[in-house]
Amino acid sequence: MKIAMAQINTTVGDLDGNTEKIREYMNYAKKNNADLIVFPELAITGYPPQDLLFENAFVKRNKELLEEIIISEGDIAGIIGFIDYKGRNLYNAAAIFMENELIGVAYKTLLPTYDVFDEARYFIPTREEDIKPILMKINETEFNLGIEICEDLWDEDYDIKVTDCLAEKMADIIVNISASPFYAEKRFEREHLLKKKSKRNKVPIFYVNLVGGQDELVFDGQSLAVDSSGNLIAMGKQFEEDLIITDIDLEAGSAEKIESFTYNKEQEMYDALALGIRDYFRKTGFKKALIGMSGGIDSSLTTCIAVDALGKENVIGVSMPSKYSSDHSKTDAQKLAENLGICFVQIPIQGIVNTYQKTLETPLEEIRKRFGTEKERDDPVADENIQPRTRGNCLMDISNRLKDLKILVLNTGNKTEIALGYCTLYGDMTGGIGVIGDVSKLEVYKLAHYVNEKVGKKIIPHDVLVKKPSAELKENQFDPFDFDIVSPLVDEIIENRRSKRELIEKGYPKEVVEDTYRRVRHAEYKRWQAPPCIKITPKAFGIGWKMPIVNRYSG
Repeated sequence: MKIAMAQINTTVGDLDGNTEKIREYMNYAKKNNADLIVFPELAITGYPPQDLLFENAFVKRNKELLEEIIISEGDIAGIIGFIDYKGRNLYNAAAIFMENELIGVAYKTLLPTYDVFDEARYFIPTREEDIKPILMKINETEFNLGIEICEDLWDEDYDIKVTDCLAEKMADIIVNISASPFYAEKRFEREHLLKKKSKRNKVPIFYVNLVGGQDELVFDGQSLAVDSSGNLIAMGKQFEEDLIITDIDLEAGSAEKIESFTYNKEQEMYDALALGIRDYFRKTGFKKALIGMSGGIDSSLTTCIAVDALGKENVIGVSMPSKYSSDHSKTDAQKLAENLGICFVQIPIQGIVNTYQKTLETPLEEIRKRFGTEKERDDPVADENIQPRTRGNCLMDISNRLKDLKILVLNTGNKTEIALGYCTLYGDMTGGIGVIGDVSKLEVYKLAHYVNEKVGKKIIPHDVLVKKPSAELKENQFDPFDFDIVSPLVDEIIENRRSKRELIEKGYPKEVVEDTYRRVRHAEYKRWQAPPCIKITPKAFGIGWKMPIVNRYSG
């Protein structure tokens, strides 16, 4: 039997567009003589629909479109993810159909409520006693089809083991429809899990994953299939739509084995970021990206990703030097722009900064006099912060003013600096979306080296890769961190939730741990106002990070 895994890129809320794509792939499958086509989780609505699920018309229309698909295109057997409802209860569901008729519906059993997931807010789970295969007959072959939906496979922390239940009830094959967000190296976890479960239960498993960017999330595709012995028999492309057709002998539970794809972590992370930005622009209607280019490593990497995602003709770089900007920073930014072939302009900001400071002198003095404080007590960082805020305003003015170009400002902050609060609110935190906000400082350097290696020449100038990081907001200023220590330390705090005691026991210097932990906790108010960022690690800031601003826990 030929099974087609339709790894498609859906858009949340685009019910008609998603339906058209489903029809398109059904026709591809028919032309390739597939017997059964499988689509990802919530393929009709897109994933995750979040509070759109509270809109009755949205839910109703998704089911109407499913029925239309089955009636008009369902002469091939198929499985499509959709939202079902009974009264006020909603279900994350899979429709099973053949010969233009719906023959069964399976509901998701395990509803994740961790990290970016909040499915128990919306859906009702199926009961354990209702987990059972569906009898199908294709090409005179009868078989029991077991259906799972995404989290049903990841059952380690749950009492109900969906795969085992289906196998015990004599499923001949199990299909898992998923919308599994990407993070680096997740493919190995999926492959290991599928192989372990198929070997234990002696049943083939087909895992069909969504692909594409949706807000902060990236879905990487890489749909998989393993036979009843745990051998890999199919794998979809990464970060691309794909139709993967596998001819499997259901009676033997086997098909021709394949080799797993080669792996490069930096390439995987880079491609995920590029897809996230490309789809964010395509799905929101923006056309051109605007980037403040400082000549530093973060903005350089961000610009390269934007060019790969959108094309050089759709990227605008802006250098905004002040009196503290070094000559090499200005020339490095211009050299990178020339290497990439993008539009590049320069806006000297010192005159604006001087006017800003002059304008504030009299009102500031009036406030000091009213409350009895002296100018000597002023925080000197305020003068530093005027510069990034001026730059942010310049970028936003260009974006707003040139409305026909549909420009979106890209934020260039990295995860380590956002964690530490080493960023200026309403200044260098400006932007519609953060490109590298889930990339640690050390990974930024690795990805920058990857950019040069993949093309075989110095796209990012050598000086950018070797100079000491600096915000260049005052004379002889350099970033006050040893990133070789602080970058992995931040990852331990954010991604692994290590306590101060654990970190000190792991060998990190006590004073650095105390300072880093304090900075991370005190910067939460900034992160609540930061742009969304593309998620590529197991724990990113954004919808999966729910930390209170008012928080006196010291760790």
